[in-house]
Amino acid sequence: MKLATFNVNGIASRLNHLLQWLEKESPDVVCLQELKAPETGLPVKAIRDAGYGALWRGQKSWNGVAILAKGADPVVCRRELPGDPNDEQSRYLEAAVQGIIVGCLYLPNGNPQPGPKFDYKLAWFERLIEHAKSLWASGHPAVLAGDYNVVPTDFDIYNPRSWRKDALLQPGSRERYQRLLEQGWVDALRSRHPDEPIYTFWDYFRKHWERNAGLRIDHLLLSRQLAPRLMDAGVDTWVRGLPKASDHAPAWVELDWPLTC
Repeated sequence: MKLATFNVNGIASRLNHLLQWLEKESPDVVCLQELKAPETGLPVKAIRDAGYGALWRGQKSWNGVAILAKGADPVVCRRELPGDPNDEQSRYLEAAVQGIIVGCLYLPNGNPQPGPKFDYKLAWFERLIEHAKSLWASGHPAVLAGDYNVVPTDFDIYNPRSWRKDALLQPGSRERYQRLLEQGWVDALRSRHPDEPIYTFWDYFRKHWERNAGLRIDHLLLSRQLAPRLMDAGVDTWVRGLPKASDHAPAWVELDWPLTC
């Protein structure tokens, strides 16, 4: 099973990129973030024509998450992250696919910091940690995949010096990511490539893509049932090189997991 996460940075403007990637790489399960489309704005027909069932939660102009499954319809588990009934931002979606609980997340960016956006980021992170604890305790095979908007360590960025004030590198952000890992979740990309600089995001400034001046902020965390089944993990960097591409590239894992259960 190939399971991937991809911040598309606008589903309408980058649908062709998504479809091209689906055709070439043929992932079995896909978590999408930053749809930037209302609830009625997902191009369902095009996605179904590509062979995928879809579950999504949209939001006009901002945020938005979706889970795609090849040849199947994801079964919804929840459409929001628990812990704040007043939170209306579309940042979390959870579904059952092929016997795995798939949590698709788009963690708040948090900039500028300090300020209310960073406070919201940390509060959202606390809710994620609490929910992840319950997923872990459930004993179900699970993956938490998405754009975490956290650079876990200085090794996960081309040069931390000019990013020190950014919310992605703040000690509070990193500490919460570490607390998530301490529950037992395995960071698949870093587990598979312990000594290799590997990036998932290159912003649009100062030729960062051309210079491979990237950051690793898209993560796939595996539960104890899935971690021993990790066969490979990587990043489809060619997608970032397409004309008018998203600033993210799809990150993925390959699992020794049956496609029927």
